Amino acid sequence: MSNRYAVILAAGQGTRMKSKLYKVLHQVCGKPMVQHVVDQITKLDIEEMVTIIGHGAEMVKAQIGDKSLYALQEQQLGTAHAVIQAQEMLAGKKGTTIVVCGDTPLIRAETMEALFNHHQELAAKATILTARIEDPTGYGRIIRNESGLVEKIVEHKDATDAERAIKEINTGTYCFDNEALFEALTKVSNDNVQGEYYLPDVIEILKEQGEIVTAFQTDKFEETIGVNDRIALSTAERIMRNRINEEHMRNGVTLIDPDNTYIETDVQIGQDTVIYPGTILKGRTIIGSDCQIGPHSEIDTCEIGNGTVIRQSTANKSSIGANVNIGPFAHIRPDSAIQDEVKIGNFVEIKKAVFGKGSKASHLSYIGDAEVGNNVNIGCGSITVNYDGKNKYLTKIEDDVFVGCNSNLVAPVTVGKGAYVAAGSTITMDVPGEALSIARAKQVNKENYVQKLNLKK
Repeated sequence: MSNRYAVILAAGQGTRMKSKLYKVLHQVCGKPMVQHVVDQITKLDIEEMVTIIGHGAEMVKAQIGDKSLYALQEQQLGTAHAVIQAQEMLAGKKGTTIVVCGDTPLIRAETMEALFNHHQELAAKATILTARIEDPTGYGRIIRNESGLVEKIVEHKDATDAERAIKEINTGTYCFDNEALFEALTKVSNDNVQGEYYLPDVIEILKEQGEIVTAFQTDKFEETIGVNDRIALSTAERIMRNRINEEHMRNGVTLIDPDNTYIETDVQIGQDTVIYPGTILKGRTIIGSDCQIGPHSEIDTCEIGNGTVIRQSTANKSSIGANVNIGPFAHIRPDSAIQDEVKIGNFVEIKKAVFGKGSKASHLSYIGDAEVGNNVNIGCGSITVNYDGKNKYLTKIEDDVFVGCNSNLVAPVTVGKGAYVAAGSTITMDVPGEALSIARAKQVNKENYVQKLNLKK
């Protein structure tokens, strides 16, 4: 097999997006479009990948990183002009080059692999990825000769009525013999209405030289959709979401309502987990088996053990153990580590806290900057007072502690193993193990005091 190269066209501004954000950085299912393309190309046996950048160049480089080489197209003068920017990296090298647009986030490695193979089998100098659609209006038509090879590409505006009836269209993805590509690019003219250099002209140049030009027709037109505006972006989002959801269901995950379940590309879910409607799973979230997530929960970059239940809650950049029960309406903020068999109940907020095995905060509490041991019970309305207006401080609650309702633990403070904190206490000093700490004013009853208030007069 000859060497393979890839060129990603990602220099256009994308004015139709009506956005400050550079077009190929708009996200589909939580990942920039160009990143989807790079991730799929990376699955192929590619020697070198070159991304053509222009508008927003530094942001694109920051997104893709060192997976690609880069060539700058300072002026956007057409697709052929874009590809020729890669000549310093690729010109003169033997092998096959695939050219893909950075705004085609749905294209898959399997389709590109099939395009490469078709190109090699027919010993072609160029192979066009094509698709058949019922309404080809606006697309370039593929004109084949009697032997099935490509005769030419005719743009819609230039096509005759007979040619417009053809439903095989150019998707804008190509394979080229690398040496032939860069040689032909030097002959492309900008003698057209737009004054631009178009990559399809390479096809015509190769045909005039008597070279073999072929087409590989994919039966998955949706993979070839280019995103030029917000409408196409939403279409790509829907198709990608359906693809992701179907894959999880085939792998043994139950999605009660797939149309209202939003799972990003890098999420992993174990078998027999049930995802309820309105759930959003983002980032590099990993969910174990036999879990119940949702309804209406948002999980972002969390690792969740087997058998855990999360209802109507939010969890972000934290680890959550097995057989944990969270929610409804709980908030797990970043850098929390919740161990097995913990209960985090309704309207409880956890932030940068460790929760030991079997511990509970069942209602209306805030636990931040804390280390909570095993088998701790934190009563309703209790909080760790972690901030003095300048700095954050740590609260330590050791194993088997019972914190009564409506208690304030003013950090830095430690509550020793097996201690009790009386309800309504404000704890400002360490509590020894096995102690009962009471920090509240003594109750005083003033007999018949209400009569002196004269409230009814």
